[in-house]
Amino acid sequence: MDRARAVKPNILNRYERDEAGNRIIDIAADRVEDLYDDFDRCSPYARRDLDEGLVDYLIASARELAGVPIAIRFTWAAPAEEAKLTRIRHSLDAYFRYLAEKERLQIAVMLRRSAIFFATGLAILFASVWVNRALGPEPSIVGNVLGEGLTLVAWISLWEALATCLVEWPPYRRNVHLYRRLAGVPLIFRSEPAQA
Repeated sequence: MDRARAVKPNILNRYERDEAGNRIIDIAADRVEDLYDDFDRCSPYARRDLDEGLVDYLIASARELAGVPIAIRFTWAAPAEEAKLTRIRHSLDAYFRYLAEKERLQIAVMLRRSAIFFATGLAILFASVWVNRALGPEPSIVGNVLGEGLTLVAWISLWEALATCLVEWPPYRRNVHLYRRLAGVPLIFRSEPAQA
């Protein structure tokens, strides 16, 4: 725990602060077009996916700066038109909201799967109790294996329902929070001529 606290200031020192106190995630590009994937050149920028490397960098930086206010600063080699800057704002917001929605849908699928495991486990557990009662106090070996097998399968199904929620839910939830945070992050734009 102490080691984690000691590392955090070192990580924070890698990032500048803006006037509002936000830690700045810096992105430098020659052109606005460099922020987008090139696989669909005919699609307008508002509908194009952001460059995968850019998305990975933003996500990794935001994770590093968890719990700290952030801003993203784009630095261009030449001034960009206001229309393109508006497009970037819209693209980042839309893309990270889309990722948050995808994660939310994954949570719904995971919860549905857990509910199915839970309902199946309960049904098998009730069947197990019924079979064990029907077999009486002195069941045959086959009856004993059947009764114990049903009980085991029921508990495995119930455990799977619980484990799925406990293990899979928190990472999905963290991702939803992270993507929503990135969707609403303040953006800063500036231009600097390339250094010779």
